[in-house]
Amino acid sequence: MPPAQRRVLVVGGSFAGLCCARDLKDHYLVTIVDAKEYFEYTPGVLRAYVKPKHLDALTFTLSPVIEERMGCKFIWGEVKELNGTDKTASVKPMFQAEEEMIDFDYCIIAAGCNFGPFHKWGESLWFPTIHEDARPEGSWPHLDERFLEGRRRHILEEYGAIKALEAKNSTILVVGAGFIGVEWVTELQHFFPKLKLTIIDFLPQPLGPLPANAAKYCENYMNKVGIKQFYATKYDAKSPEFWKKIELPNGPDKEYVCIGVKASNYFMPKETLSEKGPGGGGWILMNMNLGVKTREGKAWGTDEKGYPRIFAVGDCNYSCVEEPGKKPDEWPIPPIPKISYPGEEMSVIACKNIDKIDKMVFRNVTTDFFGNPLEVSDMHWPWGAGMFATSLGPDDACFVAGANWIKNSGLMCVWGQLCAVQKEIIEASKVDECAHGIVGRLIWHFVHHTPVHLFGGGPRWGY
Repeated sequence: MPPAQRRVLVVGGSFAGLCCARDLKDHYLVTIVDAKEYFEYTPGVLRAYVKPKHLDALTFTLSPVIEERMGCKFIWGEVKELNGTDKTASVKPMFQAEEEMIDFDYCIIAAGCNFGPFHKWGESLWFPTIHEDARPEGSWPHLDERFLEGRRRHILEEYGAIKALEAKNSTILVVGAGFIGVEWVTELQHFFPKLKLTIIDFLPQPLGPLPANAAKYCENYMNKVGIKQFYATKYDAKSPEFWKKIELPNGPDKEYVCIGVKASNYFMPKETLSEKGPGGGGWILMNMNLGVKTREGKAWGTDEKGYPRIFAVGDCNYSCVEEPGKKPDEWPIPPIPKISYPGEEMSVIACKNIDKIDKMVFRNVTTDFFGNPLEVSDMHWPWGAGMFATSLGPDDACFVAGANWIKNSGLMCVWGQLCAVQKEIIEASKVDECAHGIVGRLIWHFVHHTPVHLFGGGPRWGY
């Protein structure tokens, strides 16, 4: 006889993981495991490096939120191995030498990713170093960013270093004019105006995937504030011609590499990880229903009836479902941007699928309210994955909606100071929602729990 409540293990306590907990907490025994003790609003962390007190607006400690407000279980520790056959996870708690074995009925992997594609462990300023094995091989092993205080000290160290550079009127090179590169160089310019700033990119314009007018708006802003820009330029640190081309013949005093992402799914078996993709692969492969699959295309971690029991959502997964012989824009799921909106959309679909499977397997329910047969839902390319808000310092920004997998698609619909205010409202309300605050939940609940879909790839009457 099955337990009265099934157990759900959620790996990761950020946007997607907390979204899963909110949806499942009333009917399942939910446990969230995260390698750090706090939530951090990653899209806003650039501001914290130039204005350290802003970190307080971006973070909160996970345990009180998950255990007291949500009524779930929180384990501060690192998942070392996931076993799909036995439905178990080996977890190393933060203050324990030995690993513990946790069993589950369902698992949702929402472990996120890193932002340093050229580093072995994906190290970057934009996400804390939280894996036990990565810390000794990192650039700041004296800081333990699994603690909120360790993260704060890292930000204060970098802030102090930037202040020292400004005092010398130093030159800074930002490599990569994507979202992170453009936001970072404009934050530096606003808060440290004496720095001499240059940004480069291999593509012919900044913010490569976005529409031309949005790219031009950002380019004009950077020209206006004196940031040198060089596009269609390949980074080649060993070439004197490269440095002459970008007007830094003696090189910069400091470089920031703002290119791409890197997978960090070290706990997953190799057969479930991609051999290609951003940062060299290592992304969790998933079926249309977000269940984990192997490189051979076989479902991984299913029950005896073939239903998926382990799902991968958000930045940790492969972000697309391929079809041999077709171009990416013809795939069942074209490549999805690694941002919070599609991660939360995936979480909602995975939670609905868990509930449907639970009804069919444990509760002997085979039809929905209208008498239609229960079926596991497929993922779609979420329309909200085409919304991008790019900050240009604290007083300017641009917002693009309606973009899709086709480059330069979408429409720039808000810009200037109004967009900067819009971005601040998004940040504050999303942090409040993740902290299980009532205001944030009232604002954002129906964004992903839309009862009727009038457009996009979702079902007409929602999930």
